Amino acid sequence: MVHQIKSALQDLSLPEKKEFLPKFFKAGKGEYAEGDQFIGVTVPDQRKVAKEFQHKISLSALLELLSSPIHEHRHCALLMLVSKYEKTKQASEQEELVDFYLKNKQYINHWDLVDTSCYKILGCYCFERQDDRILLHLSNEENLWSKRIAVVSTMFHVKKGAFDLLKILAIKNLNHTHDLMHKANGWLLREMGKKNEQELLDFLNIHYHQMPRTTLRYAIEKLDEQLRQAYLKGRI
Repeated sequence: MVHQIKSALQDLSLPEKKEFLPKFFKAGKGEYAEGDQFIGVTVPDQRKVAKEFQHKISLSALLELLSSPIHEHRHCALLMLVSKYEKTKQASEQEELVDFYLKNKQYINHWDLVDTSCYKILGCYCFERQDDRILLHLSNEENLWSKRIAVVSTMFHVKKGAFDLLKILAIKNLNHTHDLMHKANGWLLREMGKKNEQELLDFLNIHYHQMPRTTLRYAIEKLDEQLRQAYLKGRI
């Protein structure tokens, strides 16, 4: 089956995408995704392949796909893993899928792979059990992707109107050195503001002077322009 999936993806490869994606995903020498390989398949086409195979693929086959050096193989594997998690109602199977995700997170090593999968699996799992220890542990790891998994997973909480965990994790890594964390923190804070603007304003009023500029810009993107400018110019 893995061969069938890889062949299906290869058949959808576009030469112009194969050339463009390594630049877009910073896979050049010295960049954060150095060495990542691409075959040039769009995300909508990956979703079509995932939909075709997701009901019959085993976890062992998923692992073979997830551990591939080809970016689209890993992304397609995660699309299928998310579908498996969302469709099961069995607690034991949910635990098995979460365990699979955590044991193999070394392959979830780019922002799109993280963002596609983490909140729909880990975020959902932690929120529904009212136990955030997994995400708190990940946020304490030194690995950039573990930290991003932790904060982006709070998207599930935010969508449910629960903001405390996001605030804790955003503060913990507010001044992380990498801009991918600055963007993640700002993005999730912006999502909190879309659900409850006052919660965002209260958070900003305490912390915005210490925020990296990228985080602040992402967080305030949906605010009224006059208010947005006041934060950018430090007038609050």
